[in-house]
Amino acid sequence: MSIYKPVTVITGASAGIGAELAKVFAASGDEVAIVARREVELNALADRIARAGHRRPHVIPIDLGRVDSPARIAHELLARGLEPAVVVNNAGFGLLGDINELDRAEQLAMIDLNVRTLTDLSLRWIDSITRNRGGILNVASVAAFFPGPRMTVYYASKAYVLSFTEALHSELKPRGVRVTALCPGPVNTEFQARAGISAGLSGGFLGCSAERVAREGYEGLLRGHRLVVPGFGNKLVTLLPRILPRGFLVAMVHNSQRSRGAAQAAEGWPRRPVKRP
Repeated sequence: MSIYKPVTVITGASAGIGAELAKVFAASGDEVAIVARREVELNALADRIARAGHRRPHVIPIDLGRVDSPARIAHELLARGLEPAVVVNNAGFGLLGDINELDRAEQLAMIDLNVRTLTDLSLRWIDSITRNRGGILNVASVAAFFPGPRMTVYYASKAYVLSFTEALHSELKPRGVRVTALCPGPVNTEFQARAGISAGLSGGFLGCSAERVAREGYEGLLRGHRLVVPGFGNKLVTLLPRILPRGFLVAMVHNSQRSRGAAQAAEGWPRRPVKRP
């Protein structure tokens, strides 16, 4: 028996998939804590959720790119008498461009956020998650199934998230803990601008709305699914590595990203990726 109140912690919740996940969990009756750097956006989201008749989420404004962000989140939760029952690791970013042209520090920061912070937050509260019979939802990507020239570090980071989460699912299942990897395809969110991807080139037949991705991720976690891939087209795409030679896949992704870069240059979109706001 714990003296702390169970809470669902959602990172990267100021916009996009993270904000939609916060809405879904709050609508289910969960006590929610939303974490991101932008306090104004977090408070606006918390107000919208409260106006919809649900409990107002706890707002924790922390830059998840900082190495000490997991410890700071833990401190904030303890100070509010909360302990995680569910952890949703949604925060992450990508960069599009030739690897020799991208900023090295930004690429290393991507690993820190997409891999290190996610791993820390997945492991930090296993005891409280077990005690509350909760779960961990890690947002990976369809990119996790492929090597990704011109988004090399991003694709590799998401491959780690998928592998790590699937293994964690197997390890923690006997303890009654649900662990799910959510692998969306293209979603038109702020992620695209951060990565340097034109919104007009980010969807196609693989695109899903952030609302749909959040709903399917939530339902998959509740059902104890190891993997959730929203959208029929994306499910088909994830089968390609099983039937096509690895070298062909590398060339296929490389050609696709080069075509995307050429199209963006033609429409005046900057080739160099924008930095995280």
